[in-house]
Amino acid sequence: MAEIKLEHITKRFGDVVAVDDVNLEIHDQEFVVFVGPSGCGKTTTLRAIAGLEAPDEGDIFIDGNRVNTLSPADRDIAFVFQFYALYPHLTVYDNIAFPLKAVKAPKSEIQERVKEVTAILQIQAMLDRKPSHLSGGEMQRVALGRAMVRRPKAFLMDEPMSNLDAKLRVDMRTELKRLQHRLGATTIFVTHDQVEAMSMADRIVIMHQGSLQQIGTPQEVYNQPQTVFVAQFMGSPSMNLINGKVQAQTALNPNVIGGGEPALHLNHTDVWIELSAEQISRIGQSDEIIFGVRPEHIVISKEPMEQGCKASVHLVEALGSVNIIDIFLGENPETGDLVLLKARTHPAFKPDVGQSVWFDFDAKQVRLFEPSDRTSHCLKIA
Repeated sequence: MAEIKLEHITKRFGDVVAVDDVNLEIHDQEFVVFVGPSGCGKTTTLRAIAGLEAPDEGDIFIDGNRVNTLSPADRDIAFVFQFYALYPHLTVYDNIAFPLKAVKAPKSEIQERVKEVTAILQIQAMLDRKPSHLSGGEMQRVALGRAMVRRPKAFLMDEPMSNLDAKLRVDMRTELKRLQHRLGATTIFVTHDQVEAMSMADRIVIMHQGSLQQIGTPQEVYNQPQTVFVAQFMGSPSMNLINGKVQAQTALNPNVIGGGEPALHLNHTDVWIELSAEQISRIGQSDEIIFGVRPEHIVISKEPMEQGCKASVHLVEALGSVNIIDIFLGENPETGDLVLLKARTHPAFKPDVGQSVWFDFDAKQVRLFEPSDRTSHCLKIA
């Protein structure tokens, strides 16, 4: 298979910078998922690797060879599109065999490779059908078979499951990951769906406004987000993010988590959070901080907690396997915006709206960010 390397890739469309100085290394046999909102540059980056877009700056290497000037056909990669682009007048067999027929491969070799690929994809029984007689999942398998039959160095997939229904997408995620592992294929997969990214990737590349926000394993980008954008984008519900200010006078305040000082006061609330000396040193001269914690890292109780804060329940969302509790902390008097904290709880824990509760955080999971913009880097990995 192949290693793929991007060095300072930039792509502009007029005044719009679609990809902004991207540097990335994808290892041999790795399954890498590009994720981000629409317009973040992930598909443009994929198309640049495929040779369908020429970067304005930077270099692309496949197996150590610079491929900027090579045509898509000469890069030895296979592209699976969002719309499967099957030939409607050809049978499944002929659709899969088409890339080999185009290079005039021997008939016996074509038959052997199609047989091998269709066995892996379990579509042997539909070789005589045409695309109009296939389901969405079956058409996806045929599109994958057409890519696989060439035995390329790498597979590039642009949201190939976006047209499938929810249940089939879950099934195909598992199937596609199994196939990738079996083939040992270097794969780049583009999606806007964080669940697809978390469930399939060896590493996730998160993009926003053309730039890389973070690269890491699913566990790293979820548990250790490096920017406010990543913290908000990954997770459902997303990470709680509340602006605050470091202040010293906390001794007389009853709502102090940790009980010491200095502490972070969450704006428009009575909540104070003790900070360690290490956290203070990382914060430096800035006293304006964004506090972050994921809903599952909040402990909530109907009974008073020794070091917890008291608040009231604003909303309860019963989702079956879990409940999401919105805890009311305060209100911004200037805008009228409520300061809420979402906590994920066991479905048996279901307080009433307006009921008093006590909550605490898992200190090791707390994140602190600079407040300057949505892409500011995290100050503290607790």
